[in-house]
Amino acid sequence: MSSDFWAGYISGAAGILIGNPLDVIKVRLQAGGSPNELSSSPSSLSPARNDKFQVATSFARGAAAPILGYGALNALLFVAYNRSLKVLDPSISDPTNLDQVSLAKIWLAGATGGMASWVVSSPTELIKCRAQLSRDRNISSWSIAKEIVQTSGLRGLYFGGLITSFRDSVGFGFYFWSYELCKRNILSSHEGAGHQEALKVLICGGIAGIATWTSIFPLDVLKTRLQAQPLHTIAIEQASEIQPLVRQSSSSSTRSPLSSLEIARQAYRAEGLQVFFRGLGTCNIRAFIVNAIQWAVYEWLMKELSKH
Repeated sequence: MSSDFWAGYISGAAGILIGNPLDVIKVRLQAGGSPNELSSSPSSLSPARNDKFQVATSFARGAAAPILGYGALNALLFVAYNRSLKVLDPSISDPTNLDQVSLAKIWLAGATGGMASWVVSSPTELIKCRAQLSRDRNISSWSIAKEIVQTSGLRGLYFGGLITSFRDSVGFGFYFWSYELCKRNILSSHEGAGHQEALKVLICGGIAGIATWTSIFPLDVLKTRLQAQPLHTIAIEQASEIQPLVRQSSSSSTRSPLSSLEIARQAYRAEGLQVFFRGLGTCNIRAFIVNAIQWAVYEWLMKELSKH
């Protein structure tokens, strides 16, 4: 495996270990106070509007899927990003030194990497959201994945995949773009000791995380609400190839899932524009911490692995 694969995998797993508690809060804020489509399902899924998180261990809920999945996602992301950037600019020799590379090319390579990571991010996000929104404290990521496959088949793991891929493509484009922009404005004008450079990498990584999530947060709210719909509606959507969102005339137990556009309309009518930014403050705190650490770990590992 290449250096960027392992550096991406390890840095991604490290970020999830640190950021999962705040991610639980973010997802519950996004899903809370929503319409009926987020009501409980056979897996006891619920936004738990008045949940006080009951015990400290609830903050670890949904961590298993991201730790395994996000490590692979981050590895795939960085490999696809570096390879795409190399195609766009063959003169690149050091992926950690891109001072002479166009920021437009960096954004495009980041968007390509985000799109490539969809194959991992879509099922990981679906399982994580459902675990974090469940009132069952004993539920595991594995049991949720197994229930989805049993109910909807393997395709069920990619429910909400379209909005996830769009979110990742746009978000990771800004992720790499903002990180490089910050590095050029901070690192180029102030050169110092190793610990000072490490501090600047942490700051740039944190700023990149905030810029990324601010740019895509409304999309993430819609993705969370879309993926939180009951499992039987996912099965209906998978069974209907031509018109998956056509309303059924029978009871609510057989109704089709709502689309992203329908969820957006309902959320706006019920709660106004602010619903698309609920949880952004918590998300940005988490984004700064997680991405500061991820970038620091990634840059350090790339330098260490390149020596060998």
